[in-house]
Formats: sequence, structure tokens, C-alpha cells
Amino acid sequence: MDTVDASPIVAAVEAGSCADRAGLTVGDAVLSVNGVAPRDIIEWQRLVDEPLLGLVVDRGGMSIDMEIRRIPGEPFGATVTSAVFDRIHTCDNHCEFCFIYQLPKGMRRSLYTKDDDYRLSFLYGNFTTLTRFTEADLERVVDERLSPLYVSIHSAEPRRRAEMLRNDRGGTSLRWLRQLLDHGIDAHAQVVLCPGVNDGPVLDATLHGLLETFPELLSVAVVPLGLSRHNTEARMRVHTAEEAADAVALIEQWQERYRRLLGRTVVHAADELYLRAGLPLPASERYGEFEMLEDGIGIARSFIDAFRGERSDLRHHDGGFFGSVDATAYVRTVNPAAETSLRHRSTPVSISRREPRRVRSLAVVTGELGASVLGPLVSDLAGGAVEVIGVRNDYFGGNTAVAGLLTFEDVSRALEGRPSDVLHLIPDVCLNGDRFLDGHTVGDLSALHSIEVVPTSGTALRARIQQFLGGLS
Repeated sequence: MDTVDASPIVAAVEAGSCADRAGLTVGDAVLSVNGVAPRDIIEWQRLVDEPLLGLVVDRGGMSIDMEIRRIPGEPFGATVTSAVFDRIHTCDNHCEFCFIYQLPKGMRRSLYTKDDDYRLSFLYGNFTTLTRFTEADLERVVDERLSPLYVSIHSAEPRRRAEMLRNDRGGTSLRWLRQLLDHGIDAHAQVVLCPGVNDGPVLDATLHGLLETFPELLSVAVVPLGLSRHNTEARMRVHTAEEAADAVALIEQWQERYRRLLGRTVVHAADELYLRAGLPLPASERYGEFEMLEDGIGIARSFIDAFRGERSDLRHHDGGFFGSVDATAYVRTVNPAAETSLRHRSTPVSISRREPRRVRSLAVVTGELGASVLGPLVSDLAGGAVEVIGVRNDYFGGNTAVAGLLTFEDVSRALEGRPSDVLHLIPDVCLNGDRFLDGHTVGDLSALHSIEVVPTSGTALRARIQQFLGGLS
């Protein structure tokens, strides 16, 4: 599903459905439903849920009227290609930590689009600052119960927040969060932590302010900023190990206070902060139902537990293990559109891979952060029979050490000169379809190296390694 089309474009029609019976076909543009031009997929789903439908369809420049009668409870039966049909509400903040400004040139144009759209927040978990939110938006969210939403906080102090967003409305837009909560709309919050800017006493005041002003929040994720080598902001830098440890200590203090006062765990530090600090990851119990995986909260712990067989994978988590850079563009890994940021979900890949005639060795390819967790797990399971390769990300640079941002360029460089009888397992999370972020395909890589694309899950990786080990015995 793309992010934007001018009208709903039919991508698939279920055989025997009411859409099929009416003659709707792939490629049709639905101009209106019962006289209303749908603005987005939310409105589309509501409109096509009526028992009697009058559609105006554009088919190759020809306007066609269709009358459709639905059997009560029958799905409409047509899938469309996009989520938004009018226009994405683009972001008019200019955050100095924004990852979009740090992208290298030459990537596909859609990756440079910043959104601040409450609809994408509801649909895909994209974070919104609410600086473009209006009374009309509030009315729609409340009337249609578009819940939960995901809100970027960064600082609870108005002046500091406006400074970080580089937008005066940032100092007042959290009033909308208060109104949303008052109307029963659930919300998750995120704080992008920038060393020397909103950590230390500022973070302490933020977590205090959120507890005091917005105690209804379902969660507060504190995540480190993402930096690439293309960053031009003088104040932005990567956390030191000591700074990461200090942040974790402060967050855990507030985590306990929230739990004591509210009776539930609300505040969490991102996995990356623990790993950069060299601290042990929290136990599974600390994460509850692991509701914040897409924010980089608990991904490592859930992966470890699944790999060890202590629990099944909680869900088929499309972002996978360290599949995203925390807070790069307010788009979480569940976004199937994948057109407003670098955070994309993986899709099944079929390749004609070049394998050695006899596999004598197996290697798991991942990002440097993933390797720090995978290394001990694989060693315990396979000894020296399986290698873990942590690929340095030179394409983006900075602290982009996650598997989801691996490119053909970096993976190919890391595998250069390796023996031809080694099969390399590539995580599917670094692919969008069959393409890496730098535009190269899986086929390009398989022409050079022996590879196999595997699901990025603890259970699946363990099973593949055990399959290999079984073949050696």
C-alpha cells in the first residue's frame, strides 16, 4: 500500500465479493462513494460499509456509475493502493535531530517526505507533534474514535519543546493531547533524547510533567536520536556510554514512580540505550505485553527469549530485530506504506540465490547493534560453527547500527573476499520488497555472494541454524 493517491485505486478484488459482482476491476479509480469523495482509507472503510453503494469510477478516462448491494456483514471485497487520498499533512517543524534532513542524496523522493498527520498516527503508529492539529481534526478523531494516537513530546516545558521543534506552536500544541485524553482517546508518547539538550534535569522535568499533566498516557518511550554522517547540526551527537547509563538510571527511577502511583509500567528506555551503556537488558516481566516493540522497546529481550525457546515470537514483528532507527522520522516499523520514512516493513522475497555446491559454513549478517546481542546467542547454540557478522553502516554512518538500515553497498563490502562455501543469512528487515535502501536488489547481492534471506525472528533464526547444524552431523 502506498501512502498517497488522488483517489482510491483498486489494487485487488476478492473473487465472488460484492465489489467483484459489481464489476470493479484492478486499476479502477473510485471517485466517490454515495456522493462523497473519500479523503483517506479510514473514510473509505466507513463509506463502503453501507448496504447500498453508489460508486463513480474512472476506468482509463471513462466515467462509470456502479450500484452495489451488500449482504449484511459481507466485506466489500476490494483493496486499494493507498492510505491517504487528499494529501498528507506534512511536517512544518524543523527539528535539529530530524533524520530526514540527514539522508544522503539520490534516494527515492518519497523518503524525503516528512509527515505530521494524525491519520497516519492512527493507522500506522507514526508519531505526530500535533503542531498542525485543528479543532476539525479533534472533532473527527473523537467522533470516529481514532484511538490510539502516537504523540512526540521531547520536552514537557513549552519553551524547550518549541525550541527543539523550531516551531512556536510546539509550545502550545500539547493542549490537544490534553483534550484528546479528556475525550477518551488513548495515546502513546515518545521522547527523542538528545544529549546535552533534553536529557539530565530536562528529562527529569519532562517525566515529572507527563506524570502530573498526562497520567492517562498508555506509554512513554524514551529513545535516543538517530544520527547519520550527513548531520549538519552542531549540537547533535551520539550518546556516550556514560550518558546512556545515566539516562537509563533516571528512566528506571521514574518507571518505578509511575508504577507505584499509577499501578502500571508506563515509562521505558529504548533497547539501544541499554546496549550503548553496556547494561544488561531488563527481564521480560518489565515489558508487560511487549506493546512497544515498534518503538525499539523490548525488541532485544523478546528476540533473545524467542531464540532460546523461552517464549514464542510475540507476533510476526515486521520491523524485526533492531529493524528501525529510533525516532528517525516518527514512523514506526508497522507502517505498510513505507513512503514517508526509512522505517519500512519487510515483505516476502523470492530470489534465485547463488549457493555454494556444498555449504561448509554459515554466517548471520546483521547490524553492529544486532551483532552485540546475536553473538553470544549464536555462540551458545552453535559454538564456532556459525559466525555472526556485524556490518558497519558507512552508507548512513553516525549511530545507524541497526539491521533495518543495512544497504547493498555496506553488506557487499563486508562480505568481500569471503570463502565461496559460506552461506550468509541476510535479515529480511533490510529489504523493501527485493530492494535495499540504496536501490540495489537481492539479485545484485546474490550474484556476488552466497546468500539466503531469512525472517528476522528469534524462532526462525534458531530453526535455520539448527537445520544447518543437523546437516553437519
